[in-house]
Amino acid sequence: MYLTTEKKQEIFAKYGVTETNTGSAEGQIALFSFRISHLTEHLKVNKKDYGTQRALIGLVGKRRSLLDYLKKRHIDRYRAIIKDLNLRK
Repeated sequence: MYLTTEKKQEIFAKYGVTETNTGSAEGQIALFSFRISHLTEHLKVNKKDYGTQRALIGLVGKRRSLLDYLKKRHIDRYRAIIKDLNLRK
């Protein structure tokens, strides 16, 4: 499995507000970004895997919603997470 418990804890420790706060917007965005990059690599090899393609589109939408939330509420946290994850926009 590509996403182990240790990897999740590492992501939340690095990007989350606190290590145990798994519901923070920054932690969720970082986790979605990790999953998006994994699915993108999978789709480069398996071009006709439409189930994965649909899941990828859903994850991108969820990440976009969280980014929009951060942009409205906490612009400084939004700018920091965009810079840390090298996301566009």
